Amino acid sequence: MSSELVTGAAARLNWIRSRMTLLAEVRAQFAVTQPFAGRRIGMSMHIEPKTAVLLETLAAGGAEIVATGNHGSTQDDIAAYLRDQGMTIYGARDDSEEQHDAYVWKVVEAKPDILLDNGAGLVARLAELGHANHVAGGTEETASGSYRLRAELADHVTFPVIVIDDNPLTVINENKHGAGQSVVESFMRITNLMVSGRRFVVAGYGWCGRGVAHYLRALGGKVAVVEIDEIKALEAALDGYRVGNMFDLANWGEVFITATGHPQILGTDFFDVVADGAMLVNCGHFDWEIDVLALRDLAIASTVIDTAIERVDLPRNRHITLLADGRMINLAGREPKGNSIESMDLGFLLQALSLERIATAASTLVVGAQPVPDSINRDAARRMLAAMKADR
Repeated sequence: MSSELVTGAAARLNWIRSRMTLLAEVRAQFAVTQPFAGRRIGMSMHIEPKTAVLLETLAAGGAEIVATGNHGSTQDDIAAYLRDQGMTIYGARDDSEEQHDAYVWKVVEAKPDILLDNGAGLVARLAELGHANHVAGGTEETASGSYRLRAELADHVTFPVIVIDDNPLTVINENKHGAGQSVVESFMRITNLMVSGRRFVVAGYGWCGRGVAHYLRALGGKVAVVEIDEIKALEAALDGYRVGNMFDLANWGEVFITATGHPQILGTDFFDVVADGAMLVNCGHFDWEIDVLALRDLAIASTVIDTAIERVDLPRNRHITLLADGRMINLAGREPKGNSIESMDLGFLLQALSLERIATAASTLVVGAQPVPDSINRDAARRMLAAMKADR
């Protein structure tokens, strides 16, 4: 079975690799310069085909890879393929949270000197250990991880961490257009429902929320936005969306999508008043935006309808439909795709170049969370424009 997984993954990866032209260019560069020779990179991030191409790029630059996925998103054939290439890969798609946590610890215990983090999971474990003298630095992929690095983990980050989400390229390309498209695609694929004419409430008008709202409306959805930041709320209103309080919209919306990066956006008070039959969707990195434990405490019954679809029956003859168990929807369900190949090609180019900066010039960076250096942003933008043939 493992051999069959590897063969199938290789065919998928060949097709995807051929379309990630930015990473192909930097992979050829790394094969010559070997910026990661003698380095061990520890990763905790979604293990799926596009991430595999990034890991191949780092390995071409001399890196030893020790990695695990994020909970519930590991694609088993891709993990098998990467193991076959000599990388140490922990985890499987159906791991429990306890198993997943143990694998994150295994990555930390391997003592990587460079981190490739997603949601600050590796940094949080290092903070628990109380020492990280062997770590030269790392990167963080998400806004959710950025919040943790700058708040609860701020006193524990003793090395530079380049936050990939902290730059204009990522928020426009990967968050607005990448996540916006993939969240809407995943909703349609998982539910087989029409967007056109349906009422959606998007919680959060950051870049991911903007993208989700944009793509829903482009397909004919009716969209309202909930945003506690007055300036972002005004922006949403000027962009033509209905703007309101979550409780005021609880009986208007048919589908509620969280995109804030913060915990318990939808909780017990909301479940008590939301319209019967409402669907709950999360596109944030962590599965905490919808308080699933509170929802289950309220439930009088639940039924698994299909992969990533669950009917939760509530008192007073009401029910809610929960998608993907409250986890990130664009990596859930059958044949999960995540963000588009092109958006992740640019995003992972930023990762590769930022990790190169950590490996070769960490002393030029400040300690703690920080944006992608401007020189890397501009280099990546030039490469993307050339790849798009935008002058034609």
